[in-house]
Amino acid sequence: MPVKIRLQRHGSKKRPFYFIVVADARAPRDGKFIQKIGTYNPVTEPAVIQIDRQKALEWLTKGAQPTDTVRKILSTKGVLYLKHLLRGVTLGLFDQAAAMEKFQAWHVEHEAAEAKKRDEARRSRFQQRSGGNYQRRPFTPRKTEGEAPAQGE
Repeated sequence: MPVKIRLQRHGSKKRPFYFIVVADARAPRDGKFIQKIGTYNPVTEPAVIQIDRQKALEWLTKGAQPTDTVRKILSTKGVLYLKHLLRGVTLGLFDQAAAMEKFQAWHVEHEAAEAKKRDEARRSRFQQRSGGNYQRRPFTPRKTEGEAPAQGE
């Protein structure tokens, strides 16, 4: 039974939302699946990806073939890099601790880059909404009824 890791579409018209699932290659796109391993929301900027790394790695080692889009998602989340490192452990190139240390270093660097992208996207959205010339107005307290007007008014 050929097994694929692929996207299963949900969401309304023109607002896609995907589950990342492990399914038989012969099953329809939105049909029966074996296991759900994550979600992908391409509508947000940047896209939100949540994936269970251990389940994905387990299915990849069992021989499941990811589709092109899922391969890119797994690559950005580091699952394919982790598989690569663990392959080096089985070949005896380095030990498990060294592999996990390399992966943690990559993960910290990658998360910092992702946070920077999210921050830049947030800033650009803010500038688009404000027209690029946002200036803070000075604070002026409101008058309440019964207060005497301030001098100079």
